[in-house]
Amino acid sequence: MKEYTSLSEIQTELLSGDLSCEQLVKGYLSRISERKNLNAFLETFDQSAIERAKEVDSKITAKTAGKLAGMVIGIKDNIVYKGHKVSASSKMLENFESLFSATVVEKLLEEDAIIIGRLNCDEFAMGSSTENSAFGVTHNAENEAFVPGGSSGGSAVAVQAGLCLVALGSDTGGSIRQPASYCGVVGIKPTYGRVSRNGLIAFASSFDQIGPFTKSVDDAALVLEVISGHDKMDSTSSSKAVPSYSQSIQEKENKKYKIAYIKDCLQHQGLNEEVRQTVNNEIERLKKEGHIVEPISFPFLDYMVPTYYVLTTAEASSNLARYDGVHFGYRSPNASNLEETYVYSRSEGFGAEVKRRIMLGTYVLSAGYYDAYYAKAQKVRRILRDKTKAIFAEFDFILSPTTTNSAFKIGEKSDDPIEMYLEDIFTVQANLVGMPAISIPIGKTSNNMPFGLQLMADAFEEEKLLDISKKIMNSTK
Repeated sequence: MKEYTSLSEIQTELLSGDLSCEQLVKGYLSRISERKNLNAFLETFDQSAIERAKEVDSKITAKTAGKLAGMVIGIKDNIVYKGHKVSASSKMLENFESLFSATVVEKLLEEDAIIIGRLNCDEFAMGSSTENSAFGVTHNAENEAFVPGGSSGGSAVAVQAGLCLVALGSDTGGSIRQPASYCGVVGIKPTYGRVSRNGLIAFASSFDQIGPFTKSVDDAALVLEVISGHDKMDSTSSSKAVPSYSQSIQEKENKKYKIAYIKDCLQHQGLNEEVRQTVNNEIERLKKEGHIVEPISFPFLDYMVPTYYVLTTAEASSNLARYDGVHFGYRSPNASNLEETYVYSRSEGFGAEVKRRIMLGTYVLSAGYYDAYYAKAQKVRRILRDKTKAIFAEFDFILSPTTTNSAFKIGEKSDDPIEMYLEDIFTVQANLVGMPAISIPIGKTSNNMPFGLQLMADAFEEEKLLDISKKIMNSTK
């Protein structure tokens, strides 16, 4: 089977009769089997995907198919799908089968997408490399000695390697954009509340958002259009109307934007020189195209990662309290009383990184330290949001590298949690302030590994974000 890069390409062949959805799904299943060594998929849904493909083929023949007919999608292993297993890549939920589907899954199915399987990730979405999964490391398809990023590494690799056309991931502090950068694909984190979190296994509830990985901005716009919108099952979802993203990015041909870039990011001592030069070249190219691109100062860069980890670990400590061997999840066979059930089940069921974050979160929420850490971090979060909103009062976008470097080698940072946490330095701002951000592929370092450019916009400005991203990708081809 040839490798497809857009839904329009697939739909052209489906409508001409040169391809059927059943052939497409079987082709992807074959490719997944061939690239099993990447460990991107934890499980493929062979039977349900093929049955679904036959249904969509019938709808295409009857001319009643939805707008995503022919789109084969993988879902991160923390998004539930009724009648299918979901584990958050953790022993704690191994072999758990969901009783309902996430709202995003229902919306995709309504438009005739085909869900082909569940994708590996860092356990409970905690990590920056997909090395923390209870079911093994995922490998970057560009070079298998390197990580794909995390926590949605399996989703990024599945799209990168052509194992499915689109994948869904979740982004708490960069978990879509960072692996998108490392794997050379498009990854977008929507505004907080734009997409329902119903059916997403929670890590940090005030940060988490679901978004797509794609090869093209057009496909990202189409998927985002389908999965966005208010959901009565998620009280934090926005009731704002959802624009027709896929249509609007075709219409804004010559619009010029005002773009800011944070000097502190491009002058950061940890930034790879090749990444710096490529981003600087892109800034100059945007200026030549008529966009206004100006440097700004944002002296809070060093506060963002600590603030993020104080708040997210606190929320993780609360969200994961339910997995105790009594209410939910793995129950240790070695326990002989209630206390041992709690202690052994959580000790054996959770991996090292999840336990580290639960302990950090419990610490910052404890009576003696709540004001010093958690309350103070919430105040800093408000300052960061106000300062970011002030930038968007003057500019359309904030531009930066997505990551300080291209992908690192597997095992290279596993023993240093602080260095691993600093992988999020450019991405956490969007989650702290609840605003949308996208990573688009922009180049490769001298070791032939990809890296991305990040653009952030004001809340609910995904339309503009997708438009400028498409312009940049068309210009850098």
